[in-house]
Amino acid sequence: MESVMLKLLAVQPSLFEPSGTSPLQGAAGWISELMQGPLVVTLCVIAVALVGFAALGGRLPVRMGARAVLGCFVVLGAPVIASALLWGGEEPSSQVVYQAENVASEPARPELPPADYDPYSGASLRRE
Repeated sequence: MESVMLKLLAVQPSLFEPSGTSPLQGAAGWISELMQGPLVVTLCVIAVALVGFAALGGRLPVRMGARAVLGCFVVLGAPVIASALLWGGEEPSSQVVYQAENVASEPARPELPPADYDPYSGASLRRE
């Protein structure tokens, strides 16, 4: 039992050794994850819907509504905007942000019936 406890104590990092990231980096990472998460997307959808209803009802000028919608786009597109500004003309990174999946081509559709074709024209005729 003592050997297991000694192994557990030996695996734990020391309190005096610095961790891998600083507290400010951890806080910045947390904020960036929060700003890209489903909570912010939901709040932006609700904001755009309320702005739209207010603009349709005549209680909000269109310019103010457009400003709110543009703000939502800036908040949701901040990572892409920042990476474009920081690019600075160097070669882009090899990291793939999005890659479209391969879609197989659809088979050719069959020949269409003639324009005057009526599938129900002979349905009421009695055939003997």
